[in-house]
Amino acid sequence: MTNQTMTQEAVRERAQEAFRNHLKHLSGGDIEAWVELWEENGVLEFPYGPAGFPDKKEGKAELYDYMQNFPKHFEVQFTELEFHLTEDPELVIAEFKSVGKHRETGNPYNQTYISVVETRDGKITYYRDFWNPLVAIESVGSVNDAVRFSE
Repeated sequence: MTNQTMTQEAVRERAQEAFRNHLKHLSGGDIEAWVELWEENGVLEFPYGPAGFPDKKEGKAELYDYMQNFPKHFEVQFTELEFHLTEDPELVIAEFKSVGKHRETGNPYNQTYISVVETRDGKITYYRDFWNPLVAIESVGSVNDAVRFSE
């Protein structure tokens, strides 16, 4: 169904559902299903990554390579999801938290996020991931370990 035949509310719900599925697949460790939520050339951007951390990942292959080991390193559940309405129904702005731990260190990984996500026809096209890199560094043990995880 194209956007011309869908109501604004249906388009918004489809975009928010893609975001909910993003969280579900990450917390469930299903990275293959997570990658399928993305448009072929989708971009994941990290505006606040520490020095040495990638600025962005682009395309399904890069996204998969980047995230494939996430479930081996982190055990997380996402909570307190709140969507902020936007004029563009395909734009998702979400605030949420993660509660979990780094599997190797046992250190907590309790993060607060703000995400700005552009979608098209229910697929993620551009995702700006605003998170606190200090939480990740403390969870994995050091800046070098956080950067190594991102490689």
